[in-house]
Amino acid sequence: MKLPVSLFCAIAAAASLSFSAHAETAKTEAAKPDLGKGSASYGQVCVACHAADGNSTTPENPKLAAQHPEYLAKQLMEFKSGKRDNAIMKGFASSLSDEDMNNMAFWLADQKAKEGFATDKDLVRLGERIYRGGIADRQVAACAGCHSPNGAGIPAQYPRLAGQHATYTVNQLNAFRSGVRKNSVQMTGVAAKMNDREIKAVSDYIAGLR
Repeated sequence: MKLPVSLFCAIAAAASLSFSAHAETAKTEAAKPDLGKGSASYGQVCVACHAADGNSTTPENPKLAAQHPEYLAKQLMEFKSGKRDNAIMKGFASSLSDEDMNNMAFWLADQKAKEGFATDKDLVRLGERIYRGGIADRQVAACAGCHSPNGAGIPAQYPRLAGQHATYTVNQLNAFRSGVRKNSVQMTGVAAKMNDREIKAVSDYIAGLR
């Protein structure tokens, strides 16, 4: 039996939509992170510097536990590409596929972050003022505007900062200020207007956020 052209077109369109929907579903399922693989990759590549659960005990190495997975994956990709310049991290990231990075990032996001603490009572008050209100006379925006008042950050946009080692934060702000770290125009602009004391103060305050 010969089908009318209009009916044939409708059936063909429906089949095409069904195939597209199936393909999109398969793509989504393929993109779902495998936390088991993420844990295994992390144990092979990252555990020596960032601890078994992502809560680094070395002040120079960042805590990664509970960080937004999109941010973590982005940083790994930028280490691999060289957009974020770090010879050690480039070596590790270069051995990872995008899937490895995604799996690890979501596994780390699922780990419980350990609280940090501020250490300098004199500086922490200055750090709080900067974090919550910025530095008005130099047009430095408040950190809380992007990283939230409690340091939780904004998923897929701005990283979680609460409890991060002050030493690591100081080093990153200095790297932004000097131009060594170039993968955030916003942070380069902020750090360029801060002095050493202000950087140290806000980093110490961030360490105690929870």
